Amino acid sequence: MTGEIMALCRAMGAAEDQEELLLPLIQSVRRQLAGRLKEGLLPEDCGPAFPLAAAMTAMDQLSGMTGGGGNAVSFTAGDLTIRQEAGDGGGNRALSAQADRLLAPWLGDNGFVFYGVEG
Repeated sequence: MTGEIMALCRAMGAAEDQEELLLPLIQSVRRQLAGRLKEGLLPEDCGPAFPLAAAMTAMDQLSGMTGGGGNAVSFTAGDLTIRQEAGDGGGNRALSAQADRLLAPWLGDNGFVFYGVEG
């Protein structure tokens, strides 16, 4: 499955020279996501959703590590200047959030629970 996730990462824009960093990142993300699955489920039980979610999460983390994402640090047009602070940790983690939604039917308890709510 690691090869499938790597191929998806490449399709999402990962460069071949990033493979040395991407491979351990994919392995880590795969273990992390597998640990969040409902009891008794395996990554294979999620079909194509698991490798896609793993690739999305890995690319999100890779972007944070390499400062990627293609966001401009500074842009000026006439008297208007727009600046983005460098070192923001890779942005808002939008791909990771999408990956969580993609795997939602297979994920176990995410730590949110109601206590003492009266009806």
